[in-house]
Amino acid sequence: MKKILINLLVIIGMSVFLGFLFLKVYLPMYTNHGESVSVPDLSGYTYDEGVEIMERAGLKYEVSLDSGFNTDLKTYAILKQIPQANAQVKTGKTIYITLNAKNPPMLKMPNLVNTHLKNVQEILANMGLERGDIVYVPDIASNVVLEQKYRGVKITEGFEVPKGARIDLVVGDGMGNQILEVPNLKGMEEVDAEFLILGSSLRVGSKHYVDTDSVGAGKILRQSPSANTKVKTGEIVDIWIAKDNF
Repeated sequence: MKKILINLLVIIGMSVFLGFLFLKVYLPMYTNHGESVSVPDLSGYTYDEGVEIMERAGLKYEVSLDSGFNTDLKTYAILKQIPQANAQVKTGKTIYITLNAKNPPMLKMPNLVNTHLKNVQEILANMGLERGDIVYVPDIASNVVLEQKYRGVKITEGFEVPKGARIDLVVGDGMGNQILEVPNLKGMEEVDAEFLILGSSLRVGSKHYVDTDSVGAGKILRQSPSANTKVKTGEIVDIWIAKDNF
């Protein structure tokens, strides 16, 4: 019985000793207990710069499959990180990073026509678009959008533009009650005709290019409304232009 008790005490003692070694020596070494680092702020750094910073801090990294887009940052710049900057983590922790996409996502253009100018800024900002130049033209509608343009071309609702694009606006000045005559554009060069239309407080409408042998290429064949028609300022004038077949 005495031998059994001695053996039992030895076993208990060894178990306590091994448990002490596991909890106080092995486990802290395995988990790097007490060894932590502050997560660096990676926002705005390029991918290569961010990787170098994380490696110096003893951290691992993984690129998220998702991506975002910011026009103010370089391609593949770091947009987001998890965990956040300054979080305390163990050495070797994986930091998940989101990169700035190479190409901006395409957005469907909303319809800004007939929208008051004071509401346009909010609509564009919410979509990730920028307001470009504002051109005032004579029209009875005051500060109301008459046309929306991208890179000088009139666009309609649903037209796809890249995120961050600048959208130019043609806006009414509220002075569209004056009656005037449409000038005669027939036979004029396209550029001169457009200049005359705008100079007459009218707006250039649709331009149609047609095949013809009656006049030289680039000259106006006909117009709508026709010459000498009485219209209000800001009226749209459509023109038909001889096509250059060469």
